[in-house]
Formats: sequence, C-alpha cells, structure tokens
Amino acid sequence: MANCLVAQSGGPTSVINATVAGVVKANQMNPYYEHVYGGLNGIEGILQERFVDLTNMSDEENNILRQTPSSALGSCRYKLKRENVQDFEKLFEIMKKYDIETLFYTGGNDSMDTVAALSQYAKEHGITDRRFVGCPKTVDNDLQHTDHCPGFASAAKFIATTALHTWLDVNVYTRQEVFVLETMGRDAGWLASSACLSGIVDLVVLPEEAFDKDVFLAEVKKCIEEKNKCYVVVSEGCKYADGTYIAAAAAKDDLFGHAVLGGAGNAIKQIILDSGVASRVKVQDLSTAQRAYATSQSKVDVEESFQLGMSAHMRSTDGKFTGKMVGLVRKDQPQYDVDFIAIDADKVANYVKSFPKEWILPNYRGITQEALDYLRPLIVGSPVIIYKDGLPAVVKPYYMR
Repeated sequence: MANCLVAQSGGPTSVINATVAGVVKANQMNPYYEHVYGGLNGIEGILQERFVDLTNMSDEENNILRQTPSSALGSCRYKLKRENVQDFEKLFEIMKKYDIETLFYTGGNDSMDTVAALSQYAKEHGITDRRFVGCPKTVDNDLQHTDHCPGFASAAKFIATTALHTWLDVNVYTRQEVFVLETMGRDAGWLASSACLSGIVDLVVLPEEAFDKDVFLAEVKKCIEEKNKCYVVVSEGCKYADGTYIAAAAAKDDLFGHAVLGGAGNAIKQIILDSGVASRVKVQDLSTAQRAYATSQSKVDVEESFQLGMSAHMRSTDGKFTGKMVGLVRKDQPQYDVDFIAIDADKVANYVKSFPKEWILPNYRGITQEALDYLRPLIVGSPVIIYKDGLPAVVKPYYMR
C-alpha cells in the first residue's frame, strides 16, 4: 500500500480543517492508503520534508479538528512556478522517497494552479504513479465551476450576524450616524453581499461595479434624511472606474501579484465626512475575524467541507484520478442539497467567479431576491461545539508540535 499526503495553502477558513478530517476519516473507514501524512505549511513545507502522521487520529481529535479554525497543518504563500524545474523535480523525489501516491491540496485559486501544474508535469514526464487532487476552500467564494466554496458560508453567517448586531448597537442613540462595515473580497463581492442576509443593510458597495462617489453620497444623504442613520457595507476590493482602489493601502502586491488591500472602510468614511453629508461615521473592519471565528460556523458549511474531504479520498481510489478539483453542485430540488463533482483543476486556476451583476440592485441599494435565495441555505444550522474550560476546544496546530 502506498501513502497519501494532505496539505493546506493560502488564506485559512473556519472549516478548512474539516476537509482534512474528512480525508483522514475516509481512509480509516476504507484504508486505501497505509499512511495519511499531513504536509506542514503547504508546498513550502513539503519541499522541506516536514510531515506529520495523521493516519490513526482519534475520533475525539477528528471531531475537534472540524471545529478548529485556521490551517491546523499550517499554510504558505509559496508560488510553485512552472519554470522552476528544480522545485518539481525535488517534490517528485520526495513523493517517491515517502511512497506518496496522492497529494490532496486544500486551498483557493492559486492552490488549484499548483494541482494543475503538478499534474501537467507528471503527464509530460510520463509519471503515472503520482497523483494530485484539489479540495477547494476560500471565504471569497470566487472559484469557478463549483456552486460555492467551503469556508464561505461560515464567513457569510458571521458577517450577516455581525451586521445585525452592530446595527442594533448603532440605533440605541438618537444622534445622526453612518456605520461602515468592511469585509474581505479583493475581486468579488460575495462576502460583502452576504451582509444583506441581515435585512438591515442600507447600502452595499461591491467590486463588480465601479464606485461612483456622487451616486453613493446621494444615497447616503437620502438615508440620513429618512432615518438619521445609514448602514453601509463595503468590500475591500472596490475600485473607481479607472481601476484605482478605494482603499488607501492598496500600494503593495503579495507574492502572487495580488494587491494587498485594507482601508476601504476608512476611505469611505473620509469621503462621507469630506462631503458634509454626515458628521459622524464609525468603521468596523472585520479583518481576519470573518474567516477565523469558528464558533459561528454554518452547520451546512462544516458538514460539506468534511464530506468533500471524504469524496476526494473516495475518488482517489481510481488510479487515473488526477489533476482534478472536487467541487459542489446544487441539486435542482426544493430542499437544499448538493452533489460532489470533479472538475479539471486547470479550468479553475487563475479564474475568478464574480458576484453576478444582475443580482446587484441599482444605487448600492442591496441585492436581489435571487441572490438572497442562493445565499440563505448556506448559513443554516450551527454545529454542536465542544468546549474546554469555557472556550471552544481546538486542536493544537500540528506545526507547533
């Protein structure tokens, strides 16, 4: 029997570890691989041969792993470049050394590019005994060919809940006030739009439409005149028509060439104050909280993430299954449910699924009923959380052991 390796990459989510738990549990139920290794810190750690054996994980640890946020195996922002042949050669040597037949790589857009690149290299070099399977995760929900991404629903639930609760807080005072909630979302407005599930959002600014300052301020003014308050949600990746980010901090790029954003909420605040439309503006930037607050996981989300890991393991028992991402497709039936499907990873890598423009209401006034119908089933239910000493129990990160 050969072994398998599961690793994580990119930004974490509150349910990313449930996919790892699913792979481990599936192999315990159907021991196709002799060992399930965890790769610490993604491709970067794999190239350093940093592994942990997850094969005999206890049921208790498996259950707690599912509710543990962030990447328990550690993550990385290491770019596996196709022209860097040495990395490919070394990785395949390491897989051979540890008799690793299959690498399950859990991540977002760039991680699916890694799966595609490794599969392509194997094919071009006639390597048939090493396989690569992608497991999607991203709170941004911007991967194509899957109905949604594990991790998004829990972040959406946290954002909608935060919007509702902060709105109640803002309204206790009679004073005039604008409240601005900033969410993640570099290229797509899925997270910001999810705040509309709260039913209290007045205006939402999404990256899919160019920001028009005059139209926006006119709508803020209307809200203030009508009720002395205005609740605004803005995605960090919003831009003007010329492509300039609203966020003042968009001056740097990360290792993948993506803009490092932050500050869209404060930029909106300054625009409002400078206009004189309102004299008081408060900003709440959700930052990493929206992807790390696992106590408000969506039950649907954590269960689907776990089942996706099991599905990936099951599919990998087909010796020809490689270069694929396991995704989800919504069943065409009244009651929400999904099927798990396989998609070529190269059809996912380096593409962005935007929030549909036809789901955006004019003048920043929210999203359509169709959008709400898409979002609402994803946030249903809350898993039973295991507590220890009054706090949610978590697995000690494997890279800290």
